Amino acid sequence: MSPEKAPPPARGVVGQITRGTTNTNRLRRIDRWIARHPVLRRASDPLVVDLGYGASGVTVLELEARLRRARPDVEVVGLEIDPARVARASAQLADVRAGATSFAPDAHVSFARGGFEVPLPAGRRAAVIRAFNVLRQYNEGEVPDAWARMCARLQPGGMLVEGTCDELGRVCTWIEVGPDAAPRTLTLSLRLAGLNSPSIAAERLPKALIHHNVPGEGVHAFLAALETEWVRAVASSAFGPEHRWRTALQALADAGWPVQGRARWRLGEVTVPWRIVAPK
Repeated sequence: MSPEKAPPPARGVVGQITRGTTNTNRLRRIDRWIARHPVLRRASDPLVVDLGYGASGVTVLELEARLRRARPDVEVVGLEIDPARVARASAQLADVRAGATSFAPDAHVSFARGGFEVPLPAGRRAAVIRAFNVLRQYNEGEVPDAWARMCARLQPGGMLVEGTCDELGRVCTWIEVGPDAAPRTLTLSLRLAGLNSPSIAAERLPKALIHHNVPGEGVHAFLAALETEWVRAVASSAFGPEHRWRTALQALADAGWPVQGRARWRLGEVTVPWRIVAPK
């Protein structure tokens, strides 16, 4: 359902109804990143919110299935503005409970209506809020307020993960935002098999950055440097795309770029501090 045709949100629900594009395994890259993040692993109350999950609840169920391997006590709440989507996801959950799907019947999952206000029962706050492919339809000027509203519902030490990806989840970018609504890092995650150019990530930058991929801006300089080292590392491609990617990232590090997440480079990921890409 497009935003133009969607019914208006109910009073108290903050946000617009998204286009609702949902594909199985589309968010697997961000799921696995969250599963290994210290914020989830150290949370006293591992409550995770998937905000704006779309036309199907499958990404919420997949998120819980992946996170419970790291935190068996994790609980995932899927929030959507459109009541029809909540009803559809709840029906899917009933099938899960009946053992009619590949998901665990005891999956710690629930669905509710909500937006950026992140309604949660009994005064609880989220350890992690994931808002993927939600803010792309908004104006850039609306992003800080959306971040602030969501981050106000985080636990101390929690995080918001806001980003976007392509339809198959092969090109993903996301920003980690702290409880103070201040962005901390930018992560790129690319499927290396068949990757022609890491600059493809530019098409899927989060709303806070996508219009700043122009000369003179930090994100443009970073992507250009990454592209340069990827091209220089072409001789390494004989050893496979993973080796070429790691070679390119090591060259960035040797040149003084503060690239992080070395343990995840093999997955096609790289993380940089926000100060490197922050809009000027």
